[in-house]
Amino acid sequence: MRLGPLGEALGFHLRLAQEASFAAFARRTGESGLKPGFFATLAVIHENPGLSQTALGNAVGRDKSTLTPRLAEMERAGLIRRGRSATDRRSYALTLTPAGEEALSILATHAAAHDAQLDALVGPEIRAAFLDALRRLNQGLEPEDDE
Repeated sequence: MRLGPLGEALGFHLRLAQEASFAAFARRTGESGLKPGFFATLAVIHENPGLSQTALGNAVGRDKSTLTPRLAEMERAGLIRRGRSATDRRSYALTLTPAGEEALSILATHAAAHDAQLDALVGPEIRAAFLDALRRLNQGLEPEDDE
């Protein structure tokens, strides 16, 4: 298959790598019935109980249109609670339920194995530089506050 300019395009290969990584993680979690996309959401809520949906969306890189249905699904599954914030009645405060804590534990085990596979593919000699490059891409491509 000839890719033309895509063959050397960083963005194209970054997207392919992300999709391959997500598919590999999904294969790991398939037996558990837990969706891989839940992991980051559960982990951030666990680390920041009571955070708002807006703060969660910013942390996991999801906008309202994709985050709201995910949270509704997770709430129906009994993994999270969305209660009114004590400081801002217009927003929700998110917390994990005991089932959410259990799901996070299962997903964290899968994530550790997945990261070990990624570490082996990237190699220990360039892991830190690779992670730094990904962070620079993320920070450099974030929208400006005034946009």
